[in-house]
Amino acid sequence: MEIRIDDLNGAEIALFLQNHHADMLRHSPPESVHALDLTALRAADVTFWSAWDGDKLAGCGALKELSRTRGEVKSMRTSEAYLRRGVASDILKVILDEATHRSYLTIYLETGATLVFEPAQKLYKRFGFSYCGVFADYTEDPHSVFMEKNLR
Repeated sequence: MEIRIDDLNGAEIALFLQNHHADMLRHSPPESVHALDLTALRAADVTFWSAWDGDKLAGCGALKELSRTRGEVKSMRTSEAYLRRGVASDILKVILDEATHRSYLTIYLETGATLVFEPAQKLYKRFGFSYCGVFADYTEDPHSVFMEKNLR
């Protein structure tokens, strides 16, 4: 498995992210879907990684800088063919390593609140994230769960 910074110019990653967004819309109302589109993922304050098994796209994840001391995990997604094979854990390790390298004190994330998002919540808990209140530009939303991890 190779995890690398991705410039988001490939057709495969574009389709993967379109499918990610469509899947989020199946599980949450549009106003509760906070997945970034390609333009937002290409912003200077976002670093995006994709995971590859040879020529097969296995997953992705991103780190958005909220401030000089805070970051946010974004766009975590594993290809269905690679579920429960450690892809998300490997990507999250890369994101957390980068956040630590940047000297962030805290890293946050938003994920869904329904049962379909329970595996994601369990993953984040295993990595030391705990539930918290809203952060950044988010507002209270019954379809969202907010989590944070202290990196000090």
